[in-house]
Amino acid sequence: MTAPVLVGGSSTATGPSPVAATASDVGATSTPATDRFGARAALVAEVAARHADEVDRDARPPREAIAAMKEHGLLAAAVPVALGGEGAALSELATVATTLGKACAATAMVFAMHHGQAMALWRHGGVGLGVTAMTEAVLRGALVASSTTEKGIGGDARRSTCAVEVTEAGRIHLHKDAPVISYATEADAVFVTARRDPGAAPSDQRLVICLPEDTTLTQTSTWDTLGLRGTCSNGWVLDAETHEDRVLRDDYATISAQTVLPVSHVLWAAVWTGIAAGAADRARQAVRRQARAAVGTTPPGALRLAELLVDLQSLADAVRHAAGRFDAVADDPAVLGSTSYALAANALKVNASERVVDIVTKAMRIIGIAGFAASGPMSVARHLRDAHGAAVMVSNDRLLQNDAALALMSGAIL
Repeated sequence: MTAPVLVGGSSTATGPSPVAATASDVGATSTPATDRFGARAALVAEVAARHADEVDRDARPPREAIAAMKEHGLLAAAVPVALGGEGAALSELATVATTLGKACAATAMVFAMHHGQAMALWRHGGVGLGVTAMTEAVLRGALVASSTTEKGIGGDARRSTCAVEVTEAGRIHLHKDAPVISYATEADAVFVTARRDPGAAPSDQRLVICLPEDTTLTQTSTWDTLGLRGTCSNGWVLDAETHEDRVLRDDYATISAQTVLPVSHVLWAAVWTGIAAGAADRARQAVRRQARAAVGTTPPGALRLAELLVDLQSLADAVRHAAGRFDAVADDPAVLGSTSYALAANALKVNASERVVDIVTKAMRIIGIAGFAASGPMSVARHLRDAHGAAVMVSNDRLLQNDAALALMSGAIL
């Protein structure tokens, strides 16, 4: 996973691309009355759950679940109706992410990271042949990965040392030493941030589509982590020779503020809600067993379970509220680029990443020793390890440090 930071404002105030559908086209102005993706998400979740322990143990990509997401159209869900897609609103994508998160956090994070990048195509890409071809590929099920951080700049996705270098007419070259590129071996494209040209400032960035046939990846590190092991966020040196029509129209400051970061924060929080819900389900099973063993009495864990469900409901409501807020202003660059919106998006990420650890820990204590076990049907060990990744894979401290400056300019969205 990359480690982006949401900043207030953007360098331009452009809206979605000319080829993009408006919010009314994609049903983004209100929560859908029906769950269009529920049945398909459940099918993918079943596949993901079947392989989740193996994916975690072997730190391998959730290939079976990725194939299922492609088969059932989940990776193409957000492509606008005007472009031949289903036009999923962010609130719908968040529901899918939570369903997948209950089954396998790695699968859900792939889903979330993919959409955080793919939605930039029709919102910011323009009408270049390379961009429109990539949109069509996503419609057919292509999986998108991202490379936004570099060695030497920490986790700040809003700066690059890598630059777009013109090699000949219409052709460009990129060289990026990336500490992480999640699921790079499974992706059908990697979206790469780079300075506009070798003389540009570190923050003057563009987003470039790099296809496998144009790209060489040399692995530099291995992803051997406590949790979220199946994201396979290894380090890579990326070299790409591609065409200039695969550079998205808008600058990356605009893309980040208006799409990548707000979408990513909502979908990541939805994934973490799924992790928490999965642990809560196991806690409920444990209390029910206690109740069956002592009919006529209230099990000691019942009160703790009720408290846990309050926390879980609060987290789920926060995610739904944030998703609905984005859907309501999806075509309003002034709102999306505002300092107050940046603070709100960061707040969701920080809050959700802290809450998920608390909820899973409470679930483990309700379950008891079976929940503390490293494996087994009642174990929440994987849930707890995955939950801890939420605060560190994208650093809360970095977000809060950024918020400290933003808070001087604007208050929170209440």
